[in-house]
Amino acid sequence: MEKNEALKFEVIKKDKKTGARLSVLHLPHGDVEAPVFMPVGTQATVKSMTPEELKNEVKTSLILSNTYHLYLRPGHELIKEAGGLHKFMNWDRNILTDSGGFQVFSLSDMRKITEEGVEFKSHIDGSKHFISPEKSMEIQNFLGSDIMMAFDECAPYGASRKYVEDSMNMTTRWAKRCKDYHKNTENQALFGIVQGGFYKDLRKQSAEDLIKLDFPGYAIGGISVGEPKEEFLDILRYTAPLLPEDKPRYLMGVGTPDYLIEAVIAGVDMCDCVLPTRMARNGSALTHYGKLNMLNACHEHDFTTLDKDCDCYTCKNYTRAYIRHLFKTQEILGARLLSIHNLRFLVKLMEDVRQAIRDDCLLEFRDSFYKKYGYED
Repeated sequence: MEKNEALKFEVIKKDKKTGARLSVLHLPHGDVEAPVFMPVGTQATVKSMTPEELKNEVKTSLILSNTYHLYLRPGHELIKEAGGLHKFMNWDRNILTDSGGFQVFSLSDMRKITEEGVEFKSHIDGSKHFISPEKSMEIQNFLGSDIMMAFDECAPYGASRKYVEDSMNMTTRWAKRCKDYHKNTENQALFGIVQGGFYKDLRKQSAEDLIKLDFPGYAIGGISVGEPKEEFLDILRYTAPLLPEDKPRYLMGVGTPDYLIEAVIAGVDMCDCVLPTRMARNGSALTHYGKLNMLNACHEHDFTTLDKDCDCYTCKNYTRAYIRHLFKTQEILGARLLSIHNLRFLVKLMEDVRQAIRDDCLLEFRDSFYKKYGYED
């Protein structure tokens, strides 16, 4: 890695039929092969998982943590005192932190947006706080993540064009302030976030304005926020090619198998979502043959594995009947076993996607996966 450069991005191969590419992100805590799915560790933990399980069973090299939540609890000063987020949570691989923007803006009536930043009330105790672009950078600098995100506003789905345009322009101004404040470029790479809602001309303007600021990577924000799938795919396919080919592209907040595969086909390198662990806590399993509800009575006497095509610890050692029993008796192990499985399922899906790119058969892989999973498209 070159001096004063926290991220070096290397494109290994481009797919012949799609926008997909095989790449490597060279980061301070090791290399990350992409396309990649990032498990979400919102509050300095991927829920119910130990770091050893994430490394050895899930086989992930990059996770996401949340600036907003860590700012409120335990506080970024305490994490800095502990030696940074990696030491605090005993994770020696890479961490991406989001800016806190999405969480702040989702507070709706509990926040006030100005050019300077956002004043908001804590969802925990109602206390008042203020985050500016500079404050977001300070928090993420204290956390010591390998990849940081610029502070942005995620305009709600259905917002008027004027609102979206004003929001997008403010996001660009905030991105410049973030870049001006951030000095630790040799240890932390800062990504800009493209906004613009569902207006293609605004997406193009946002991408062009952010590219001029020359970030080491770019994210697509503001989609997968409740819109119909057709609109999601339309904006995704339009926006991804606008971003530089020699820098990583990150689609924020997607985690269903179809959205992940379509993101890769559009040219995206990185995705994240809370979906796999949230589903696990609710008793749902992702499998190659569709979703399973482990509370269903049909699993009571089923002594087969969750997914015969899965290589995870859970599938190697436990039956559907046992996992159903754990959920029916409200044993914690049930959620842990499904979390391992769901996380490994999506990480392995991306491993298979990477292999399909190597073999020049990504579209064939997609069609085969969709047919087995039960997707209509």
